[in-house]
Amino acid sequence: MLQDITPLELKNHYDPTIKHKDDDFVIVFINTSQGKRLLLKSDTELKTITFPKVVDLKEVNEALTYLFSIGKERFFLLKPEIADSTYGADVATDLDGNIKNLNLPDGFEFCSMMTFRKEYLKPQHYVYAAYTAFHLHEWYQVTRFCGRCGTLNEDHKTERARICPKCGNIIYPRINPAVIIGVTDKETNRLILTKYRTGFAHNALVAGFTEIGETLEETVKREVMEEVGLSVSNVRYYKSQPWGIASDILAGFFCDVSGEKEIQMDTSELKYAEWVAPCDIELQPLDYSLTNEMMRLFKEKGYEGTIGDSQ
Repeated sequence: MLQDITPLELKNHYDPTIKHKDDDFVIVFINTSQGKRLLLKSDTELKTITFPKVVDLKEVNEALTYLFSIGKERFFLLKPEIADSTYGADVATDLDGNIKNLNLPDGFEFCSMMTFRKEYLKPQHYVYAAYTAFHLHEWYQVTRFCGRCGTLNEDHKTERARICPKCGNIIYPRINPAVIIGVTDKETNRLILTKYRTGFAHNALVAGFTEIGETLEETVKREVMEEVGLSVSNVRYYKSQPWGIASDILAGFFCDVSGEKEIQMDTSELKYAEWVAPCDIELQPLDYSLTNEMMRLFKEKGYEGTIGDSQ
């Protein structure tokens, strides 16, 4: 999965006393009419990427916020309001949507997040860094002002939080809990695959967000009923995954269909939902997601793989 970067390790303890050095990396996102873009230097043949360093962005390096480290490399975020004001909230683009004539470090350009997510890029821990930084960028961007009184927020002195200097309201990074669900039929050794009506075009599993007052196991049962009209039992936890591109923490579960097996698909959300045998499972093109790992497990081991030591 995306976060599998062993022997490296993400260290996300927030320390506001950490000061940037010239060789630390800076992650820069800007908002454009074509969506959010990320500042990168890339090699299209080798499929490698890198981020600018503090020394490359001296004109804005006093507006950097420490994010995290991976191994010995440290990553800082250029504050969203500074990034947009420096490089343009709605920068000029050519007819192909490419950003034109910005004063950027040599060899760097703003890449669309859609393009960034389409293929394997190296090293993987830089891709993981970008996803995680995206999560924090979104949070910093939407918490600039206090939601209670409208005052300009400040960064908390000791923890990753925003605090209002007027009313004292504290805001922590938002993390959305969601479930990924492998619905299995033990008798016929099949798994339900789905495809969304819009957006992501490849095979997926039943999935959904946890509602207020609901356990993860209750989310599993509700989402299966809502999306494919089936009752399930024997709900069993598999693994979890941070998914920063959507500010999610994903919890993977397998469960067994109980009773009626005929799928009643929610056509407002899905365009495809079918029982599929292991040999017929078509995986996603990238092996980054918890969803794809769960589909791969069933493809390789069938039902027995969902109740083994891997859990």
